Amino acid sequence: MRRVLSLCAVLACFCASGIAPGQALNIGTRLEPFLDRFLIDRLEGASLEMQSPAEAGVALRFDAPWEGRYCGYVTVFQDPEKFRMYYRGLPEPNKDGSDTEVTCYAESVDGITWTKPFLGLHEVNGTRENNVILAGTAPYSHNFAPFYDAREGVPPEQRYKALAGTSETGLAAFVSPDGLNWHMLQKGVITEGAFDSQNVAFWSEAEGKYVCYFRTWSEGPFAGYRWISRTVSDDFVTWAKPEEMGNGGAPLEHIYINQTTPYFRAPHVYVALAARFMPGRTVVSDAEAAALGIQGGYGKDCSDGVLMTSRGGALYDRTFMEGFIRPGVGVENWTSRSNYPACGVVPTGANEMSFFVQHHYGQPTAHLVRHTLRFDGFAAVAADYNGGEMVTKPLRFEGEALLLNFATSAAGGVRVELQDADGNVFPGFGIEDSVELVGNFISRPAAWKSGKSPAELAGKDLRARFVMKDSRLYSMRFGKAGE
Repeated sequence: MRRVLSLCAVLACFCASGIAPGQALNIGTRLEPFLDRFLIDRLEGASLEMQSPAEAGVALRFDAPWEGRYCGYVTVFQDPEKFRMYYRGLPEPNKDGSDTEVTCYAESVDGITWTKPFLGLHEVNGTRENNVILAGTAPYSHNFAPFYDAREGVPPEQRYKALAGTSETGLAAFVSPDGLNWHMLQKGVITEGAFDSQNVAFWSEAEGKYVCYFRTWSEGPFAGYRWISRTVSDDFVTWAKPEEMGNGGAPLEHIYINQTTPYFRAPHVYVALAARFMPGRTVVSDAEAAALGIQGGYGKDCSDGVLMTSRGGALYDRTFMEGFIRPGVGVENWTSRSNYPACGVVPTGANEMSFFVQHHYGQPTAHLVRHTLRFDGFAAVAADYNGGEMVTKPLRFEGEALLLNFATSAAGGVRVELQDADGNVFPGFGIEDSVELVGNFISRPAAWKSGKSPAELAGKDLRARFVMKDSRLYSMRFGKAGE
């Protein structure tokens, strides 16, 4: 199937971003992370670079009798009360959608330390002392994927929603008042798809719709490459005809799970920490697989995580083809379906965000690891010691200060010039007037020796020119001074 963007796909992307082709980008006061080239017009001596997350230790071990080595399809989100985690429990290999699958639950007050509460909701293995929130409802525990619905006016009994199902059933809609007690709202609300992985949904403030990203294949049912389609809905029950996602002409790869969610600091940007699957690319020998306790053929493939983004519409941006989440040292990290990211990126500190990745899939030691980044730190405009610059496309803003998320070395720095749409410098906002920014800050206002404020340029079309040395620029936004 086609991956080159059609005119319709391009226009859909512009519409989802609230702009028309050829016009200045109206960013208002919203934060714009540099994880694609949306704002970038020109780079000279600088580059847009994907950043590297840091491992922060084991978050959860899949060690309960009803969990096991085939736990998977993890979802993590924060609601007004706490952080919540959902995942499939499966101790032994079985057919997708079997009666041996259950849906498990964990929770946290900080997104770092997780507990598995004994809920008493379902009897599994002869006991109700477990963290199971769905059981005996095959095939829906295979890939049950919930989210917190923050849409205004949602009935309290439907504040939590989920989709689950297989190609035989289609995706069914589930709802819950508390994230623990669930009931099916309607069967088969989305039926055109393969659904043989985690299929994720959310309420999009930017699009004013429920959006679902789900598994399809590039050459028809279960043929070609594993890929993604999407559909939208006004009510979570009636969904539009699905559209296959474009990828701008990037090489085809097996994307096993897409894990697309709005970025919590910039919800108009969707971040997809996707699992890239390499079928038949074997790293682990038969002897090593046996020593690890691998069953079946779960040593015959390998996978990692990649970073994709979208700004709405049927288009993924694949600026970065390299691995974002690289497998660790040792054969135990190179087994089939290891290194699959959970769905969800959440704040876990004043300047830190976290996401979670499965390790040791198919092994008795299966567990989930937390990974961290600075806020907006998926990617950055970077310049080395020799220096470089970046100029934005024409844009329009509201607010009184230009706030930057950046980091420099002790010898490095960032200077900012504001120009009109034709590249002419606004008086008092030139590079020679710019106060050099040095340090490491999540939000720091640009300043000029002239004492002028960007507030006087609000509503005008302008470009921002960043002259950089040994520094990284992660995001920008116009807002209030002191924010």
